[in-house]
Amino acid sequence: MNLYTQFLLPRLMDWSMSSSELANYRRDLLANVRGDVLEIGFGTGLNLAYYPPHVQRLTAIDANPGMHSIAQRRVQQSSLTVDHRVLNGEQLPMADNSFDSVVSTWTLCSIRNVHQAIAEVYRVLRPGGQFLFVEHGLSSNPKVQVWQRRLTPLQRVIADGCHLDRAIHDLVATCFQQITLEHFPCPTLPEVIGYFYKGIATKNL
Repeated sequence: MNLYTQFLLPRLMDWSMSSSELANYRRDLLANVRGDVLEIGFGTGLNLAYYPPHVQRLTAIDANPGMHSIAQRRVQQSSLTVDHRVLNGEQLPMADNSFDSVVSTWTLCSIRNVHQAIAEVYRVLRPGGQFLFVEHGLSSNPKVQVWQRRLTPLQRVIADGCHLDRAIHDLVATCFQQITLEHFPCPTLPEVIGYFYKGIATKNL
């Protein structure tokens, strides 16, 4: 991991992901969490302020140590008990059927082996547990898709592996059969980077 990825990028991401528009998506998504919660791609901890009061404990992971150090300040100020670890979402050390909810916000775009990460989410969820996510990905507009595919190689370099062109529904559907999903362009962002997928996928009983 280079100096840009570990030190500068976390600060840029913290600034760029702190808008009130994104905060509304976080709040709406997290209103549905329940039980024992795992968050993958915890980043700088921006979701912490939006977990509802009934969530008392959170397990949170992120692969970037630079993200971890910024997030730790928010963890220390939070009323939640947070088990905060530097871990890769593709290989979770948690046992099968450990969590009632798994949360991912703008994370699936940048995991190298995203299929393995989704399989891990499914594995650690209890039967009937829910995977709650808001992500950016492949637009429904073919003209925008062309630019997403053209720009993704550059985006991967400047944003630590981030893809603009991942079809989020199709990825989640490789493991989950029950998916409730909205997809839409974010009104405050160019569609090439701001086509959003917001959904809940439920593990079979």
